[in-house]
Amino acid sequence: MMQLTSPFGAVFDLTEIDRHRWRARVDDTWRGWTGPHGGVIAGLAVAAAESAVGDEVAVRALDLRFLGRPRDGELTLRAERHPVGRTTHVVDIAVLQDEDTVAAASVTLGRTRAGTIDDRFDRTAPQVPAPDACALFRLPTDIVPAAAHFEIRPAAGPLPLTGSDETCMTVWTALIPELPLDAPSLAVLADALPPAIFPALTAPVAVPTVTMSLHVHTDDFDPLARRALVRAANVSTGGGWSVDDIDIWDERGRLLATARQSRRVLG
Repeated sequence: MMQLTSPFGAVFDLTEIDRHRWRARVDDTWRGWTGPHGGVIAGLAVAAAESAVGDEVAVRALDLRFLGRPRDGELTLRAERHPVGRTTHVVDIAVLQDEDTVAAASVTLGRTRAGTIDDRFDRTAPQVPAPDACALFRLPTDIVPAAAHFEIRPAAGPLPLTGSDETCMTVWTALIPELPLDAPSLAVLADALPPAIFPALTAPVAVPTVTMSLHVHTDDFDPLARRALVRAANVSTGGGWSVDDIDIWDERGRLLATARQSRRVLG
């Protein structure tokens, strides 16, 4: 067995137990509304796909579907690798507990080419105060224990459960323990905030994620960077479903990733 040496893999004891099979452990401090934090499941799928392909190519996209209700504790991740030409790979990841598939993901990885159009058409980061000028905000850990793993500093827009007319939030955030900004940690940060409908509410309701997509816009990560600016905006809510768009920038204003989540409204 070989434990992945990346900081992200170490936090969750991500260990290769067989060819293209990994074991991970998500303890109850990473619990979300009803089970392990969805972003952690996404990050583990990305980390396993990276390990299956190797260092030559970078993560470009993730599509994740929840097929059951994961529980705290041990997860098994099984990968099936599909080369697409010489520079692109698609890795299908099954996430299992007790041999039941609780989530499935498809991760696209591709080699970065020099000399192409670069850094000209990024979605512009909003003008907000610097992280240290923004006060800390604590999400209730008695409701969502995983909130203790996020440093959150609101930078613009309303707060959750304030009955606002706006359905968006913009915050500086970082993971606790500190992890570098890379593809697995971006998958977690894309799910760092409550559903974007929450500022319009005055009491919490269960809005679990059913699907999540993530697009990574660079593989040029600053190894010292820890904080990211995350903006979550509700696209639509109705008929028992809610869709959010998420944008993530670094402190230099570079667009790192965008994501979309489809959620069920159970409350």
